[in-house]
Amino acid sequence: MSNSPALQTLHDIFGYSTFRGEQEAVVAHITAGGDALVLMPTGGGKSLCYQLPALLREGVGIVVSPLIALMQDQVDALKQLGVRAAFLNSSQHADEAREITAQLMRGHLQIVYVAPERLLMPSFLSLLDEIEQGAGIALFAIDEAHCVSQWGHDFRPEYRKLTVLHERFPHVPRIALTATADAPTRAEIIERLQLENARQFVSSFDRPNIKYRVTQKANARQQLEVFLESEHANDAGIIYCLSRKKVEETAEWLKSRGWDALPYHAGLDASVRNQNQRRFLREEGVIMVATVAFGMGIDKPNVRFVAHLDLPKSMEGYYQETGRAGRDGLPANAWMTYGLGDVVSMRKMLDSGDAPEERKAVERQKLDALLGFCESTSCRHQTLLRYFGEQHDGNCGQCDNCLNPVDTWDATQAVRMALSTVYRTGQRFGVVHLIDVLLGKATPKVTQFSHETLSTFGIGKAISQAQWSSVYRQLVAGGYLISDIEAYGGLKLAESAKPVLKGESEVWLRRDVEVVATRKVSKAERGARAKEGYAEVSDDPLWLALKAKRMELAKEQGVPPYVIFHDSTLLEILNRKPESLTEMSQITGVGQAKLERYGDEFLEVLEEFANS
Repeated sequence: MSNSPALQTLHDIFGYSTFRGEQEAVVAHITAGGDALVLMPTGGGKSLCYQLPALLREGVGIVVSPLIALMQDQVDALKQLGVRAAFLNSSQHADEAREITAQLMRGHLQIVYVAPERLLMPSFLSLLDEIEQGAGIALFAIDEAHCVSQWGHDFRPEYRKLTVLHERFPHVPRIALTATADAPTRAEIIERLQLENARQFVSSFDRPNIKYRVTQKANARQQLEVFLESEHANDAGIIYCLSRKKVEETAEWLKSRGWDALPYHAGLDASVRNQNQRRFLREEGVIMVATVAFGMGIDKPNVRFVAHLDLPKSMEGYYQETGRAGRDGLPANAWMTYGLGDVVSMRKMLDSGDAPEERKAVERQKLDALLGFCESTSCRHQTLLRYFGEQHDGNCGQCDNCLNPVDTWDATQAVRMALSTVYRTGQRFGVVHLIDVLLGKATPKVTQFSHETLSTFGIGKAISQAQWSSVYRQLVAGGYLISDIEAYGGLKLAESAKPVLKGESEVWLRRDVEVVATRKVSKAERGARAKEGYAEVSDDPLWLALKAKRMELAKEQGVPPYVIFHDSTLLEILNRKPESLTEMSQITGVGQAKLERYGDEFLEVLEEFANS
């Protein structure tokens, strides 16, 4: 395509002298009037694949985008290039929308971004009919095409109705684009958008500039701060959390530690969200603490890190979220802290949801693939790309597993002990209690018999508490154990555990290195460490009741709730469920004075739930 109109326009308008990867072939295909499905990684230059043909073909390019913020950014950028561009969405006043519509009718605009809801209005479709008869429609670009998939994490029902474009305007080329789509999602995009005859352009999904790391969760906040201090002292980045509450608490904590951190989630007032997003996009060194509500369409090129304090829901979600780092091609970090609590809480959330069983089965497979990635001992880039059906030869040489190869060990004997303990304690207890049994720690009389009499009591003393925690985490991740949502996260044997217990199969596990912080930690932080055995049970009724009691006591005294008990203490109360002041005194963080002041109050809460 040398000296072609496309290359000339690429140079004159966009300032590039050459195309990247598949761009040239896509542009040629669309410009010639063909339909296309383009799968290209975040930062791979997808927008050029429809912007350039829109300028080369007669008429206006109509771009369907689900994101108001992205429309604004893209139009601003195009106007900077001298392109006559505009957008139509719900954020505009009626007068402004009327003016843009008039410009469309006059054939003045070259590219117009429109929300799917607006495009599907009968009045807008009629307007497009008139434009096609007049100035003409150059193309339809369907951005973020994975929104059409009901199995995807960004499902938008309106996307299903975009087949109207093909039915109503059969001669206008269509280009559907996405940065992430596994094989089933890709098939669904083709089927739902009637792109069976479209040419597929699939670029490599590898992001070689991103360094992937997964670390075992000890004290997540402390680990995060060590990571930030040592590698990203003045960088912009995104920290993802699962819940809105955790987003706000983490942002507040980072601010108290001197970081320029802002919260972002769907529950915040729109003006606050927009203001925080604006600051993140326009200022340097701002950290956005967010739920997955933040990020799709964020074009900030110098995001130097993406951190996950909670497990994402799928490999697609993880790939897309980490893909917001290093869009400028310079080195960036994808850092995640992960523990048994994440596995238990994600499985619990999935199983207790009201989605149809078919949907849950798909989501379980996606979660299992992500857990496999977390526990993998091989190159992270290879594992990630294999999931998307792409081969990656050789190790990347820069992920955690390549830089510090992981040891594996024949854990069959230890696994049998761990599984036997689950079985012999009645398949109803959480990991903290199970480890106590294995280590031979005195356990309260929690059933009709004492666990000290069990054959598994004390048989695991040769293995440390941290190692047992690692064993249980990997057994839950590997599907040998199931978290029972009826029993506050108690563990049950899965079918796959039976051959192991019968001695018919071996189990090899990764040997975790104990997580050690590189800075001096306070007594409070030490008390909150090594809690990976606890689930983050944000919606557990007993957890909410314990927190409500803490808040009530804090308000009476005019003090912050953590002055009463730290979260780590409440979590231990939740998991151990002490039945007396003596048992309460064994909980971390319950000293004599607090035992006397608050012990009975919290025992009453536990008793109410035990009797309900």
